[in-house]
Amino acid sequence: MDFTTDPRFAGIEPFEEKVWLSSPTMHGDEQRWVDDAIRTNWVSTVGANINEVEAQIAAYIGCGHAVALSCGTAALHLAARLAGEALYGQARPSEGTLAGRRVFCSDMTFDATVNPVAYEDGEAVFIDTERDTWNMDPAALEKAFALYPDVKLVVMAHLYGAPGKMEEIRRICDAHGALIVEDAAESLGAKYRLDGAWVETGALGRYNAISFNGNKIITGSAGGMFLTDSGEDADKARKWSTQSREAAPWYQHEEIGYNYRMSNIVAGVVRGQLPYLDEHIARKRAIYERYREGLKDLPVKMNPYDAERSVPNFWLSCLIIDEDAMAPMVRGEREYLYASESGKSSPQEILDALAAFNAEGRPIWKPMHMQPIYRTNAFVTVEGNGRGRTNAYISGSGIDVGADIFRRGLCLPSDNKMTAEQQDRVIEIVKRCFGRID
Repeated sequence: MDFTTDPRFAGIEPFEEKVWLSSPTMHGDEQRWVDDAIRTNWVSTVGANINEVEAQIAAYIGCGHAVALSCGTAALHLAARLAGEALYGQARPSEGTLAGRRVFCSDMTFDATVNPVAYEDGEAVFIDTERDTWNMDPAALEKAFALYPDVKLVVMAHLYGAPGKMEEIRRICDAHGALIVEDAAESLGAKYRLDGAWVETGALGRYNAISFNGNKIITGSAGGMFLTDSGEDADKARKWSTQSREAAPWYQHEEIGYNYRMSNIVAGVVRGQLPYLDEHIARKRAIYERYREGLKDLPVKMNPYDAERSVPNFWLSCLIIDEDAMAPMVRGEREYLYASESGKSSPQEILDALAAFNAEGRPIWKPMHMQPIYRTNAFVTVEGNGRGRTNAYISGSGIDVGADIFRRGLCLPSDNKMTAEQQDRVIEIVKRCFGRID
């Protein structure tokens, strides 16, 4: 389909420069600290920039310790390893600390959230999503503990910058003696009201992680941070992240280690970005609110959040199409088909239309229980076991909230540098997909 010649889109011109989903927003201060690292010759995995960003992030989030690492996935891996060691003891060098153990994990997320469980030889059990925030459903988590009472670790993510229902999740985990690894990669700067006090995401679990990937709310081009209140755990993470070198005059190793430490140059970019974090959040919120206003007459809803108990960072603005406004659409493993239908649309049609006019959108994260690599892993919904609940003789409800959000949802261009005029054109393209012409 050629959207540029489709009569529905008459009068709309492609963007001269691509409108991105979420690209880095640089300010100039980043160059100062990168140059300082080069000038002083501290370009490896030690230096003033690393020390400063660790201190600043710990202070901003309100946790005891921050350990600067090469990426958010490295932080999640060390968190998983520490959790396994805390729960089950030190593992042999040839196996992970979660070997033979099940771990409850967010289902609708990027695979970096859950892959560290596999790195440590654990088995992820995926917990379905709730509709209020698109995060782990506490009711499904409670069902999972009934099915697997031996589980002692929960890995949960805050989707698109909106905090999950942490009060309920923490209460359930405490009741079952389970630790929480919090994936706050997408939610740096978001807050949750817990026991009457506002707490930053990244300080809500026993071990926590944030990301400075290129598309995040602030960036280092790469990089991540491991967060904890335990000085002992922070020291262990630093040791593991530098190949577990012991304090000997030669290279001596008593534990398996990794090359996970952040470079002082990457830390320089993060250091230059940090003063602008709140400004970036304000811009992202303005983008979200313009979409909500501009799309209010369409049969769609914006990605939700709990306005009473949370303040998102609005990293990505998303929408979900009402069921009765969904045009036919099917997805395979790598290909898809859809049909246009008057007054209706589908995520793939909207994404293709945006791409035709040089704007980047993206599907919602495909749930982990639907991924080929994890199709044999357990999946738990509010009804219990989410696998094999229907057949020729059992109708069942087939409830699967994450799959439904994936089917009907999409991420809109949410770049901080997008102008109001560019966003208005994006909104107009979405309206035209539903046959609305102002």
